[in-house]
Amino acid sequence: MMLNNSKNREILRLAIPSIISNVTVPLLGLVDLSIVGHIGNEDYISAIAVGSMIFNVMYWLLGFLRMGTSGMTSQAFGREDTMECIRILVRSLTIGLAFGLLFILTQSGLEWGLLRLMNTPEASWEYVTIYFQIVIWGAPAMLGLYSLTGWFIGMQDTRTPMVVAILQNLVNILASLSLVFVLGWGIAGVAAGTLLAQWIGFLVALLGAWKRIHKVNGLQNKQGLASETWSRLVRVLSVKAAWINFPCE
Repeated sequence: MMLNNSKNREILRLAIPSIISNVTVPLLGLVDLSIVGHIGNEDYISAIAVGSMIFNVMYWLLGFLRMGTSGMTSQAFGREDTMECIRILVRSLTIGLAFGLLFILTQSGLEWGLLRLMNTPEASWEYVTIYFQIVIWGAPAMLGLYSLTGWFIGMQDTRTPMVVAILQNLVNILASLSLVFVLGWGIAGVAAGTLLAQWIGFLVALLGAWKRIHKVNGLQNKQGLASETWSRLVRVLSVKAAWINFPCE
């Protein structure tokens, strides 16, 4: 009986934060809708709804970054293979950031195709375009966060993703309210608030992963391993930044 209770507590320890995290997932879009609803322009509401749906579809297609990373990491964690856990994180982040960069580089084509695919109302077309052109710059952060979330879950840590999800929503609410009602940015303020929340969430999760690497049980050659991991992450981020700033003729 005591063993069963222990297992039940362990399951709840992992499950409850995951449930809370999943509940907060649609809140970014709902917060945006709530804010533009108070502006009094129905075209804004339509634009946010269409824009949120576009990004949900784009990111849903890459959901394997979270699920696949979680499964492979949990296997390596069970084997107490610290190096493989870190390799999986680096590989997943590389794929996520690469796809995010690809979305940025091809944003004109994506915008042209997806706005038509979603049958965007003509009255909302301009606002959807503004929203899309701002939020698309958060693609690397969102996909990188997918990888980090899957890695944390595989490492038996569901609390960090929960904290990040709650932080994202708080930042989004405060930033969007300030940009829309204080600075008067309109739908651009809503998009900028979402973008800021995405990048802050990604950076906080990345910091959490960095700290977790130092705390993994059985870690050997701690400083050397940390340096190697950091150098790999820096190379990935440097390549991404270089491509974004590469002049296209």
